Amino acid sequence: MYGLQLKTVNLKNEEERLRVHKFLESFGLKLDDDVDYTLVIEVDENIKATCSKAKNIFKCFAVSDDLRGENVTSTLISALVDKLFEEGMYHSFIFTKPDKIKVFTSLNFKPIYEAHDAVFLEYGIYDINKALDKVGKEYKLNSENEKGALVMNCNPFTQGHRYLIEQASRQCKEVIVFIVQEDKSLFPFEERYKLVKEGTKDLENVKVVPGGEYIISSATFPTYFIRQEDVRLKAYAEIDAGIFGRFFGTKFNIKKRFVGEEPYCKVTNTYNETLKEVLPKHGMELIEIKRREYNGSFISASKVRELIKDNNLEEVKNVVPQVTWEFLNSEKGKEIMEKIKKSNSPH
Repeated sequence: MYGLQLKTVNLKNEEERLRVHKFLESFGLKLDDDVDYTLVIEVDENIKATCSKAKNIFKCFAVSDDLRGENVTSTLISALVDKLFEEGMYHSFIFTKPDKIKVFTSLNFKPIYEAHDAVFLEYGIYDINKALDKVGKEYKLNSENEKGALVMNCNPFTQGHRYLIEQASRQCKEVIVFIVQEDKSLFPFEERYKLVKEGTKDLENVKVVPGGEYIISSATFPTYFIRQEDVRLKAYAEIDAGIFGRFFGTKFNIKKRFVGEEPYCKVTNTYNETLKEVLPKHGMELIEIKRREYNGSFISASKVRELIKDNNLEEVKNVVPQVTWEFLNSEKGKEIMEKIKKSNSPH
């Protein structure tokens, strides 16, 4: 590797960022907006290889043809792992194209799930089976009884969410509600989790559980190697549904997954359609429930955020459970509402 220089990119410097972006573009790739650390390998001040990370997800890899076989990928991965160790993280993931799977398995990454256009791998001190064993132990999720499950973001928890959980609880002896753990929402995970837990405590056969790292969101799924939105959505949905069916379903004996019908949102609709295709392959049935309505329209978290943005709090009160209403009127809740009012698009 004589003459090669490994450098950290200053992502706050637009010029440096643009250099990386242009290098990636020559491979038909792009630099994702959420990257927080980027490395390049240079020869005579020209970028010849790069990789990045967003928290503990590795992404945006590219190596020039003239450096293939120089152990460049291994050097980049090692440097990223070192950076994660510095940050106190000992487990990482990568999404990549299926034809790159051998590159990463040779560096001790383990494939979790392969879809048509993408593969998801992990590396580190534990794997998905160990992680789910730990969840099962902590939340007393046995594998004996057949269960139903829902995966929810609850940004924030609405009467619509409560209704779906109630419907599932009537159809199953046991129900697990997994709350998406990533903090990509205006309402932090900790608050979303507390609201659902408190707001369903009267339903004795319902357990509310953090989603953990293996329930991924479309916000996490990388854009760098799949440009077309519909192809990317499909790949994300296939991986997320496949992981849920193969691992969560098997581990916790989940036989039914419940979702709300989706008349408006393209992302959610694509996701639901993919669940219908993928889950039965793993012995799980998808059950769509018609959403709860209020004043002629479906209750949704995005609708609640719109009402907050418009300062229409009387209407908000009609579509959220008491626990959410009380939170919105707390100091923390008021801070979040102010953020929603100031934001351009309430996510």
